[in-house]
Amino acid sequence: MSTVTFDQATFLTRYPEFGNVATALLSAYFVEATLVLDPTDASMVVDPNQRALLLNLLTAHIASLEQGTGNGPSGLVGRVTHATQGSTSVAADYGKITQAESWYVQTPYGAKYWALTSPYRTLRYVLGR
Repeated sequence: MSTVTFDQATFLTRYPEFGNVATALLSAYFVEATLVLDPTDASMVVDPNQRALLLNLLTAHIASLEQGTGNGPSGLVGRVTHATQGSTSVAADYGKITQAESWYVQTPYGAKYWALTSPYRTLRYVLGR
């Protein structure tokens, strides 16, 4: 039916903070994201619009890890547990996380991806005939 491909215009509309990242590099990050989430109809995510949204989140996560966001958001994930004004220091705590979750929660994009994909990480038992 439909394989999700990288649409730079849509990606940059949603994530304008990556406007300074080269097109070829964003495309490469998207290809990397497809190693995590299948872009084809064989994916567990049946709806191609949801699949595109999740792949764009993964692309933003990878781009943020590799390039940073320039002048975009701070990338702080979790609740602020400590803040100092003189010489500015901030500490955040995301709470208890699993080893599988740790790579994703390094950025707000990955944390959102992890949260949105929770239904696809639950055990599904299909009784045989």
